[in-house]
Amino acid sequence: MKAKTFDRKFDAGEEVVDQLDLSQARRVGTNAKRVNVDFPSWMVDSLDREARRLGVTRQSLIKLWLADRLAQAVSAAKR
Repeated sequence: MKAKTFDRKFDAGEEVVDQLDLSQARRVGTNAKRVNVDFPSWMVDSLDREARRLGVTRQSLIKLWLADRLAQAVSAAKR
């Protein structure tokens, strides 16, 4: 299928997923990059308590909170 045909079908709301080879698909910008951050022990203890309460790991909690805060910052910057 030519790109123009694909674009026309997509723009018309037609199903185009069956035309894609998703075996090689990747999400852009999701490569992991290691970052070391030193926290005071009281903060680590608080993070661990909150992570246990939510049933997630400390790392997941930190990533969730940072993603939320960054989304808020982007939203505020657009105003």
